[in-house]
Amino acid sequence: MISIYSKVILNLFQDQINEIPKQVRNDNHINVLIAIFLILLSSSTFSQSNRSTINDGVDKYEEKKYTDAEVDFRKVVENSPKNFEANFNLGTSYYKQEKYEDAIKSFTGSLESAENKESRAKVFHNIGNSLLKSNKLEESVEAYKTALKFNPNDQDTKYNLSYALEMLKNKDKNKQDKNDQNKDNKDKQDQQQQNKDQQDKDQNKQDQRQNPKPQDQESQQDNTKQPQQPKEQKISNEEAQRILDALKNNEKDLQKQLRKKTGRTKQTDKDW
Repeated sequence: MISIYSKVILNLFQDQINEIPKQVRNDNHINVLIAIFLILLSSSTFSQSNRSTINDGVDKYEEKKYTDAEVDFRKVVENSPKNFEANFNLGTSYYKQEKYEDAIKSFTGSLESAENKESRAKVFHNIGNSLLKSNKLEESVEAYKTALKFNPNDQDTKYNLSYALEMLKNKDKNKQDKNDQNKDNKDKQDQQQQNKDQQDKDQNKQDQRQNPKPQDQESQQDNTKQPQQPKEQKISNEEAQRILDALKNNEKDLQKQLRKKTGRTKQTDKDW
C-alpha cells in the first residue's frame, strides 16, 4: 500500500518525465533515475509499513495486550533486524510477560542501531531491570553502572542501582549468616557427641566398680573343673580269652614251682 506522501512524489516525478522530449526519454541516464526513484519509493513504502505496525504494537502495549504487541514488534524485527525501535519495544513486551531472557536478547539487539548516548542509556537501564528480576544481582549492578556512564543524570537508574546494591549486600549478609549458623550447628552437634561419649565412658567405669569381673575368667573356669574319670578300656572277646589262658598257664607253672619247693617223697614200705 502506497502512502499519500509517496503518491504525491510519484505524480511529481511522472510530470517531470512527461516534460522530457520523447527522443531523450529513452536515454540510459533517464532509466537509471527511474530505477533509483522506484527503489526509494519501495523503501519509503516499506518504512511506512513498519511504522504502521510499530504504532499498532504500541497501542496494544498501552492496552496491556503484551502478547499481541509482541507479535507486531516481532514482525518488524523480522523485516528490519536493525530497527532500534522495534527491538527495544519487543524487549519491553517480553519484560511485561516476565520473559526476562528474551527481553535481554531484544534489548541487546537494539544496541547496534542506537543512535545516541541517551538511547544506549535506556537500553542498559532496561537490561539492568531484566537482570534484577532474574535475581542476577551482580550483573544488574554492572548494567546500571554502564547506563549511568551514558547518562549520569538519570535518577531512575541511580535509584535502581542503589536498590540492587542493597539487595546484593543483604544477600551476602544472609549467606554469611547461614554459614555461621551451619557452623554453630555443627559445633553444637560435635559438643553433644563429646558429652555423650564422656557420659558413656563414665557409666562404663561406674558399672565396672559395681560389678567387678575376675581378671582371668578362663583361669577361674579351669580351677573349677572336676577331675576327669579314667575312661574304661574295652577289649575284644578274643583278647579276653588269651588273657585267661595266660593266667591259667601261669597258675599251672606256679603250682609246679610250689610243689617242687614244699613236696616230700613218699616212703614206701620195705619188704624185708
